[in-house]
Amino acid sequence: MTGRLDGTVALVTGASSGIGEATARSLGAEGAAVGLLARRRGRLAALADSMRADGATALAVEADIADPKQAAAAVERVVAELGRLDTLVNNAGFMGVGPVADAPLDEWDRMLAVNVQGLLHVTHAALPHLLRAAQDSPRQVADLVNISSTGGRVARPGTAVYNLTKFGVNGFSEALRQEVMGRRVRVSVVEPGTVATELGTHLRDGVREAVAQQVEGLELLRPEDIADAVTYVVTRDRRVAVNEILVRASEQTW
Repeated sequence: MTGRLDGTVALVTGASSGIGEATARSLGAEGAAVGLLARRRGRLAALADSMRADGATALAVEADIADPKQAAAAVERVVAELGRLDTLVNNAGFMGVGPVADAPLDEWDRMLAVNVQGLLHVTHAALPHLLRAAQDSPRQVADLVNISSTGGRVARPGTAVYNLTKFGVNGFSEALRQEVMGRRVRVSVVEPGTVATELGTHLRDGVREAVAQQVEGLELLRPEDIADAVTYVVTRDRRVAVNEILVRASEQTW
Protein backbone atom coordinates (compact mmCIF):
# COMPACT_ATOMS: atom_id res chain seq x y z
CA MET A 1 0.00 0.00 0.00
CA THR A 2 1.14 3.55 -0.68
CA GLY A 3 0.88 6.19 1.99
CA ARG A 4 -0.20 9.77 1.55
CA LEU A 5 3.19 10.96 2.83
CA ASP A 6 5.40 8.61 0.82
CA GLY A 7 8.71 10.21 -0.13
CA THR A 8 8.53 12.86 2.60
CA VAL A 9 10.39 13.36 5.89
CA ALA A 10 8.84 14.56 9.14
CA LEU A 11 10.38 15.71 12.41
CA VAL A 12 8.39 15.45 15.66
CA THR A 13 9.64 17.05 18.87
CA GLY A 14 8.68 15.63 22.23
CA ALA A 15 8.37 12.28 20.49
CA SER A 16 9.23 10.04 23.44
CA SER A 17 5.67 9.79 24.79
CA GLY A 18 2.10 11.00 24.56
CA ILE A 19 1.00 13.15 21.64
CA GLY A 20 4.49 13.19 20.12
CA GLU A 21 4.79 9.41 20.09
CA ALA A 22 1.28 8.96 18.68
CA THR A 23 1.92 11.58 15.99
CA ALA A 24 5.21 10.00 14.96
CA ARG A 25 3.52 6.62 14.60
CA SER A 26 0.68 8.12 12.59
CA LEU A 27 2.95 9.99 10.19
CA GLY A 28 5.13 6.91 9.80
CA ALA A 29 2.06 4.83 8.96
CA GLU A 30 1.30 7.32 6.19
CA GLY A 31 4.71 6.70 4.63
CA ALA A 32 6.80 9.55 6.03
CA ALA A 33 10.30 8.86 7.31
CA VAL A 34 10.19 10.31 10.82
CA GLY A 35 12.85 11.98 12.93
CA LEU A 36 12.07 11.42 16.61
CA LEU A 37 13.39 14.22 18.80
CA ALA A 38 13.35 14.28 22.61
CA ARG A 39 15.64 14.07 25.63
CA ARG A 40 14.93 10.48 26.71
CA ARG A 41 17.24 8.29 24.66
CA GLY A 42 15.83 4.96 25.83
CA ARG A 43 12.24 5.90 25.03
CA LEU A 44 13.24 7.20 21.60
CA ALA A 45 15.20 4.07 20.76
CA ALA A 46 12.29 1.84 21.76
CA LEU A 47 9.87 3.88 19.67
CA ALA A 48 12.18 3.84 16.65
CA ASP A 49 12.53 0.06 16.90
CA SER A 50 8.77 -0.37 17.19
CA MET A 51 8.10 1.83 14.18
CA ARG A 52 10.70 0.00 12.10
CA ALA A 53 9.08 -3.30 13.04
CA ASP A 54 5.85 -1.90 11.60
CA GLY A 55 7.61 -1.04 8.34
CA ALA A 56 8.24 2.65 8.93
CA THR A 57 11.52 4.57 8.72
CA ALA A 58 12.45 6.23 12.00
CA LEU A 59 15.51 8.04 13.32
CA ALA A 60 15.97 8.67 17.06
CA VAL A 61 17.69 11.97 17.88
CA GLU A 62 18.40 12.86 21.50
CA ALA A 63 18.49 16.60 22.17
CA ASP A 64 17.25 19.33 24.50
CA ILE A 65 15.56 21.92 22.31
CA ALA A 66 15.92 24.56 25.01
CA ASP A 67 19.58 24.65 23.92
CA PRO A 68 19.73 26.38 20.51
CA LYS A 69 22.87 24.52 19.47
CA GLN A 70 21.36 21.14 20.29
CA ALA A 71 18.13 22.06 18.50
CA ALA A 72 19.93 23.15 15.35
CA ALA A 73 22.20 20.10 15.37
CA ALA A 74 19.20 17.81 15.73
CA VAL A 75 17.46 19.33 12.72
CA GLU A 76 20.63 19.10 10.63
CA ARG A 77 21.10 15.46 11.60
CA VAL A 78 17.57 14.57 10.48
CA VAL A 79 18.11 16.29 7.14
CA ALA A 80 21.55 14.72 6.68
CA GLU A 81 20.42 11.17 7.46
CA LEU A 82 16.90 11.19 6.02
CA GLY A 83 17.61 13.47 3.09
CA ARG A 84 15.15 16.35 3.45
CA LEU A 85 12.49 17.86 5.73
CA ASP A 86 8.88 18.27 4.59
CA THR A 87 6.98 18.35 7.88
CA LEU A 88 7.80 19.74 11.32
CA VAL A 89 5.57 19.08 14.32
CA ASN A 90 6.57 21.23 17.30
CA ASN A 91 5.02 19.17 20.06
CA ALA A 92 7.48 19.32 22.98
CA GLY A 93 6.00 21.12 25.94
CA PHE A 94 6.08 21.60 29.70
CA MET A 95 3.17 22.64 31.93
CA GLY A 96 3.44 24.21 35.36
CA VAL A 97 0.25 25.13 37.18
CA GLY A 98 -0.49 27.11 40.32
CA PRO A 99 -1.05 30.68 41.57
CA VAL A 100 1.42 33.30 40.40
CA ALA A 101 2.08 34.54 43.94
CA ASP A 102 3.80 31.36 45.15
CA ALA A 103 5.05 29.84 41.91
CA PRO A 104 8.70 28.72 41.79
CA LEU A 105 10.60 30.76 39.20
CA ASP A 106 12.41 27.74 37.82
CA GLU A 107 9.04 26.33 36.77
CA TRP A 108 8.31 29.49 34.78
CA ASP A 109 11.79 29.38 33.28
CA ARG A 110 11.28 25.80 32.12
CA MET A 111 7.93 26.61 30.48
CA LEU A 112 9.43 29.54 28.62
CA ALA A 113 12.52 27.55 27.65
CA VAL A 114 10.60 24.62 26.17
CA ASN A 115 7.23 25.99 25.06
CA VAL A 116 8.55 29.21 23.54
CA GLN A 117 12.31 29.25 23.07
CA GLY A 118 12.55 25.56 22.18
CA LEU A 119 9.82 25.91 19.58
CA LEU A 120 11.61 28.95 18.15
CA HIS A 121 14.97 27.22 18.07
CA VAL A 122 13.64 24.22 16.14
CA THR A 123 11.54 26.37 13.81
CA HIS A 124 14.45 28.65 12.98
CA ALA A 125 16.67 25.69 12.13
CA ALA A 126 13.99 23.84 10.17
CA LEU A 127 12.41 26.64 8.18
CA PRO A 128 15.06 26.87 5.41
CA HIS A 129 14.70 23.13 4.83
CA LEU A 130 10.90 23.35 4.75
CA LEU A 131 11.06 26.18 2.23
CA ARG A 132 13.46 24.17 0.09
CA ALA A 133 11.39 20.99 0.34
CA ALA A 134 8.23 22.79 -0.75
CA GLN A 135 9.86 23.42 -4.11
CA ASP A 136 10.48 19.75 -4.93
CA SER A 137 8.18 17.86 -2.59
CA PRO A 138 6.16 15.03 -4.12
CA ARG A 139 3.17 16.77 -2.52
CA GLN A 140 4.23 20.28 -3.66
CA VAL A 141 3.85 21.62 -0.14
CA ALA A 142 5.59 21.58 3.26
CA ASP A 143 3.98 21.79 6.70
CA LEU A 144 4.82 23.27 10.07
CA VAL A 145 2.39 22.27 12.83
CA ASN A 146 2.64 23.81 16.30
CA ILE A 147 0.91 21.97 19.14
CA SER A 148 -0.66 24.65 21.31
CA SER A 149 -3.50 24.12 23.80
CA THR A 150 -6.91 25.30 24.87
CA GLY A 151 -4.66 27.28 27.21
CA GLY A 152 -3.76 29.37 24.17
CA ARG A 153 -7.38 30.45 23.83
CA VAL A 154 -8.80 30.54 27.37
CA ALA A 155 -6.94 32.07 30.33
CA ARG A 156 -7.83 30.67 33.74
CA PRO A 157 -6.63 31.17 37.34
CA GLY A 158 -3.58 29.09 38.08
CA THR A 159 -2.33 28.78 34.50
CA ALA A 160 -1.09 32.32 33.84
CA VAL A 161 2.42 31.55 32.58
CA TYR A 162 1.32 28.45 30.68
CA ASN A 163 -1.33 30.67 29.07
CA LEU A 164 1.38 33.19 28.24
CA THR A 165 3.42 30.55 26.40
CA LYS A 166 0.50 29.10 24.46
CA PHE A 167 -1.08 32.45 23.53
CA GLY A 168 2.41 33.32 22.30
CA VAL A 169 2.65 30.16 20.20
CA ASN A 170 -0.67 31.01 18.56
CA GLY A 171 0.39 34.56 17.75
CA PHE A 172 3.77 33.48 16.42
CA SER A 173 2.15 30.80 14.27
CA GLU A 174 -0.29 33.21 12.65
CA ALA A 175 2.38 35.76 11.83
CA LEU A 176 4.68 33.09 10.41
CA ARG A 177 1.80 31.64 8.40
CA GLN A 178 1.38 34.96 6.64
CA GLU A 179 5.13 35.23 5.98
CA VAL A 180 5.55 31.88 4.24
CA MET A 181 2.16 30.98 2.78
CA GLY A 182 3.19 32.32 -0.64
CA ARG A 183 6.11 29.87 -0.70
CA ARG A 184 3.98 26.74 -0.26
CA VAL A 185 4.75 26.22 3.43
CA ARG A 186 1.60 25.84 5.51
CA VAL A 187 1.68 26.82 9.20
CA SER A 188 -1.00 25.32 11.41
CA VAL A 189 -1.92 25.19 15.08
CA VAL A 190 -3.52 22.21 16.80
CA GLU A 191 -4.98 23.03 20.23
CA PRO A 192 -5.64 20.01 22.45
CA GLY A 193 -7.86 20.09 25.47
CA THR A 194 -7.44 17.61 28.31
CA VAL A 195 -5.39 14.66 27.09
CA ALA A 196 -4.26 11.58 29.01
CA THR A 197 -0.49 12.16 28.79
CA GLU A 198 2.51 12.59 31.10
CA LEU A 199 2.23 16.40 30.92
CA GLY A 200 0.62 16.62 34.34
CA THR A 201 3.10 14.34 36.08
CA HIS A 202 5.52 17.27 36.54
CA LEU A 203 3.05 19.24 38.64
CA ARG A 204 3.93 20.09 42.23
CA ASP A 205 2.35 18.31 45.18
CA GLY A 206 -0.94 19.94 46.06
CA VAL A 207 -1.31 21.41 42.58
CA ARG A 208 -1.35 17.92 41.07
CA GLU A 209 -4.25 16.89 43.28
CA ALA A 210 -6.21 20.05 42.47
CA VAL A 211 -5.82 19.49 38.74
CA ALA A 212 -6.84 15.84 39.08
CA GLN A 213 -9.98 16.93 40.91
CA GLN A 214 -10.78 19.45 38.17
CA VAL A 215 -10.81 16.78 35.46
CA GLU A 216 -12.37 14.07 37.61
CA GLY A 217 -15.23 12.44 35.75
CA LEU A 218 -14.11 13.71 32.34
CA GLU A 219 -13.36 11.19 29.64
CA LEU A 220 -9.97 12.51 28.61
CA LEU A 221 -8.77 12.67 25.04
CA ARG A 222 -6.19 10.11 23.97
CA PRO A 223 -2.89 11.05 22.32
CA GLU A 224 -4.11 9.31 19.18
CA ASP A 225 -6.98 11.80 18.92
CA ILE A 226 -4.50 14.66 18.56
CA ALA A 227 -2.28 12.64 16.24
CA ASP A 228 -5.34 12.16 14.01
CA ALA A 229 -5.80 15.94 13.86
CA VAL A 230 -2.14 16.53 12.96
CA THR A 231 -2.24 13.84 10.29
CA TYR A 232 -5.40 15.36 8.84
CA VAL A 233 -3.70 18.75 8.58
CA VAL A 234 -0.57 17.53 6.80
CA THR A 235 -2.27 15.14 4.39
CA ARG A 236 -4.55 17.72 2.75
CA ASP A 237 -4.03 18.57 -0.89
CA ARG A 238 -1.75 21.58 -1.35
CA ARG A 239 -4.75 23.77 -2.24
CA VAL A 240 -6.09 23.28 1.33
CA ALA A 241 -4.60 24.98 4.39
CA VAL A 242 -6.07 23.95 7.74
CA ASN A 243 -4.76 26.80 9.86
CA GLU A 244 -6.23 25.85 13.23
CA ILE A 245 -7.87 22.84 14.88
CA LEU A 246 -9.32 22.97 18.41
CA VAL A 247 -9.85 19.52 19.93
CA ARG A 248 -11.61 19.42 23.30
CA ALA A 249 -12.73 16.45 25.34
CA SER A 250 -16.46 16.15 24.73
CA GLU A 251 -17.42 17.31 28.25
CA GLN A 252 -14.71 19.93 28.67
CA THR A 253 -16.10 23.42 29.31
CA TRP A 254 -12.89 25.50 29.14
